Amino acid sequence: MSRFTMQEVGWNPRVPPVQAETATPAQLAALEACPPAQRRSTYFLTLANDPASLGERGALFNTVMYAPRGLPRAERELATAVTSMANGCVYCTSVHAKRFADLSKQPEVMQHILDEGWEADTDPRRRAVSAFADKLTRTPEAVNSADLGPLRGAGLDDLEVLDLIHSIAMFANANRLMQSLGDSIPPGIAA
Repeated sequence: MSRFTMQEVGWNPRVPPVQAETATPAQLAALEACPPAQRRSTYFLTLANDPASLGERGALFNTVMYAPRGLPRAERELATAVTSMANGCVYCTSVHAKRFADLSKQPEVMQHILDEGWEADTDPRRRAVSAFADKLTRTPEAVNSADLGPLRGAGLDDLEVLDLIHSIAMFANANRLMQSLGDSIPPGIAA
């Protein structure tokens, strides 16, 4: 049984989160710049301890993940789920696996990837995206221009490749923040 899931995973911070009632104006402004569903999450309240960094991170995240051009959103979510799996980030994997399932309307595909690994996916485009995400995450120093061949063969254009690289690279940072600042809590376990 995989430790990765599409179910909601909790998160217990190691650094005290900002309390909304006592937050500074800068902290509140940084939180308000985040997507509404994230503004009161424990993770974002923890990141609000450094409002300037949270503001920059939020802007980057929105630009990379929600841009209306380039790589389709579902494939960005697939790449970030695979990146999160490679990094062992149970929380981020759950969020982005669920987003891929919702956007693609193919929860069975993501469940198969969670259970068997991305290598078991039979769709050539998803497999190319996943293979590149895994390699760039695990061995970034080994990635070279030859690694773009399978992406090009699967139909990705220049902007889609760039979006893919941005998504993977950003999640190298996002996973490290999540894992360093707290602990994932699997479904069904109280904090």
